[in-house]
Amino acid sequence: MDETQARVRPRTDGDVEACVRALEEVHRRDGYPVNWPARPGDWLSQASALGSWVADLEGRVAGHVSLTHATEGDVAPALWSERNGTNRERAAVVGRLFVAAWARGHGIGALLMDRVVEEARRRGLHPVLDVVASDTAAAALYERLGWTRLATVEQRWSASQVVTVHCHSA
Repeated sequence: MDETQARVRPRTDGDVEACVRALEEVHRRDGYPVNWPARPGDWLSQASALGSWVADLEGRVAGHVSLTHATEGDVAPALWSERNGTNRERAAVVGRLFVAAWARGHGIGALLMDRVVEEARRRGLHPVLDVVASDTAAAALYERLGWTRLATVEQRWSASQVVTVHCHSA
């Protein structure tokens, strides 16, 4: 394999530590995730019910994405299902997407998104996601990839935190 070309593969338990290191850098630089989890390895793993993938570049973990079933508080699946006259269980939620700062500019975000969309469709599910409105780079990626913004909504994440998010559908 050409080490300068990114490759997407299923995440293994052995990748979690490298993913957490990359996520720490992304959090410091870009503010994602908005609230740093007490146990970031668990936070990454919680969202992997349908799968998680990493991108390798130059022999290092360069990015991450997960796919999960819709949960009670997920707005994007509800919006998508209402708009399409189907039930929210037919949606799959894309999450925990990040690309290490050192690996940006190699199309890794698009590769990870292609892989997660392929997996959702293989399972007969429709991929949806939400993104914090202040994360303009991520929103631009989704729109460049042809995703549709369903709505912009306010979500209460805690008693003292309300966040504006854009909900998207593939």
